Amino acid sequence: MNGELLQSLIKEFDLDTIPPAEVAAITLAYIGDAVYEVVTRTIVTSGGNRRINAIHKDNVKYVSAVSQAKIADFLEDKLSEEELEQYRRGKNAKTATSAKNASLTQYHKATGFEALIGFLFLSKKNERILELCKLGFKELGLLKE
Repeated sequence: MNGELLQSLIKEFDLDTIPPAEVAAITLAYIGDAVYEVVTRTIVTSGGNRRINAIHKDNVKYVSAVSQAKIADFLEDKLSEEELEQYRRGKNAKTATSAKNASLTQYHKATGFEALIGFLFLSKKNERILELCKLGFKELGLLKE
């Protein structure tokens, strides 16, 4: 099961791949943002059909830079050295934009978190992505113990 989506994408679209550690931190954050969004949208829509406005409001609790920064702070001492390196690469990357509703520090931490998720995805470590997300969501009070 690990990495099946990525393997299917590579095969179906005949993609060239480079080692995840060689991918630019901002590029890792870009793909990590998308992967994280799929995780969160899956969670908030799992309760059945609701008004899209309510779904969006719930999703924002997970995906805001403020929430991602809190998750990053909580997870930092739970990361392997390799994961910590990727988080720091993303956190320290120069960005062309900034968050509307977060401090610059929170925005950089959120970018680091997204870069870590992107790195794990490209490394075919989907179980680790879900483990870290679950820990973070519990810390935010978005999931029950």
